[in-house]
Amino acid sequence: MRNYFYFIVFLFSGALCAQNTLDSIMTLNEYLGYVKTYHPIVKQANLIINESEAKLLKARGAFDPKLEVDYDRKKFKNSEYYDKLNATFKIPTWYGIEFKANFEENTGEFLNPEFSVPTDGLYSAGVSVSLARGFLINERMAMLKQAKLFTQQAKADQQLLVNEILYEASITYFNWLKSYRNKEVYSSFLSNASMRFDGIKRSYREGERAAIDTLEARLTLNTRKLSLEKARIKYIKSTLELSNFLWLNDNTPVELQDNILPDVQTVASVDDVLQVTGFDNEDFDVDAHPKMRSLDFKYESLQINTRLKRNMLLPQIDLQYNFLSQTPDNIGTFNSANYKSGINISFPLFLRKERGDLRLAKLKLQDVEFERATTRVTLKNKIDAVTQEIESYNVQNRLTEELVADYQVLLDAEERKFFLGESSLFLVNSREAKLIENTIKAIELENKFFKTKASLFNIMANLL
Repeated sequence: MRNYFYFIVFLFSGALCAQNTLDSIMTLNEYLGYVKTYHPIVKQANLIINESEAKLLKARGAFDPKLEVDYDRKKFKNSEYYDKLNATFKIPTWYGIEFKANFEENTGEFLNPEFSVPTDGLYSAGVSVSLARGFLINERMAMLKQAKLFTQQAKADQQLLVNEILYEASITYFNWLKSYRNKEVYSSFLSNASMRFDGIKRSYREGERAAIDTLEARLTLNTRKLSLEKARIKYIKSTLELSNFLWLNDNTPVELQDNILPDVQTVASVDDVLQVTGFDNEDFDVDAHPKMRSLDFKYESLQINTRLKRNMLLPQIDLQYNFLSQTPDNIGTFNSANYKSGINISFPLFLRKERGDLRLAKLKLQDVEFERATTRVTLKNKIDAVTQEIESYNVQNRLTEELVADYQVLLDAEERKFFLGESSLFLVNSREAKLIENTIKAIELENKFFKTKASLFNIMANLL
């Protein structure tokens, strides 16, 4: 809405003084920039990404090579029962395959014969494979895939959280601007009422006005003072609420000074600041919305979990095969003539635990499917409603501008008639009261218009 209509009333008496040169204007863009950079909750939102990266690092650790050393010795009454050393180096791979290299050295008077090895020890190199359960997918594979998805989901969630903070901050700024404008309006009309009261008193002393006119002028003056005081308190409260979003880099809260004022020309820049310029509902891609992307990553993660639970229905078949050699320097000694192998098979008869886990995983998957569907429809409807609301406010703003301008013309005409003796103070006050009422309504309407723009920004989940 064009701001000059609001300030026509300030020119009525010529009593509005120039703004203090020490006052500073804080624009919406500057304010939101401070919020995004220094607000603790915005910094807290960044921890979501840090947490996801830590979980990804933890998941990758499941594929780290591992060195295991097992040493066991027993000596009693000068007899060495056994002295066993077993060192193993393992390399996990993506699928259910694990490569191993092993060294054994065992001695002792009461050593179990199966642990007997050559004097210089026994070397082995081999592989262990899960042929059914755990081959195509296992817990460490699923954990790593889910951690990668969680990192992407965390970025979308972080964007939503920061966007919500910026939305709340913008609403607070608009309320601050509204309370400031209301205060200025009442201050201007108080100045008018004060000048009118002084003029009528002089006219009364000179015998040109009745005494009742001074009483009516004083009633109007006190009414304006009361309205201004109420507006002043609301402005102070809105200023304190705005300060809640202003912080320094060292997490120190900032209290807004009295000389910091809102930008009364916000209407000219609100679209660019909130990045809603030229928004087209038809071109908006709902599936690219951070909320939808977060749900998509969550759905993919649950799909991986469902695959894992379905894989748990297969039997556990673990196969191991190791080539043995006492001279590892000669690679040719590792052959099928000397080996150690084994197979381990297990299969629950009823699979009640596994089937229950799979059923729960499918239910979680269905729950997210329903949430995705409802979120997609909700976003579309919200955007459609907000765009129509913005169009309506554009029409209402134009009509309100005309009302304020027309009431100003009526007041000016009534003022001229009053000083010519053709009107009464009552009519002048009535015209002025209607002008004040419609000016305040215009400010309230613009505030709602700004909040609707902020709602569109919030729904779109843009980051400044």
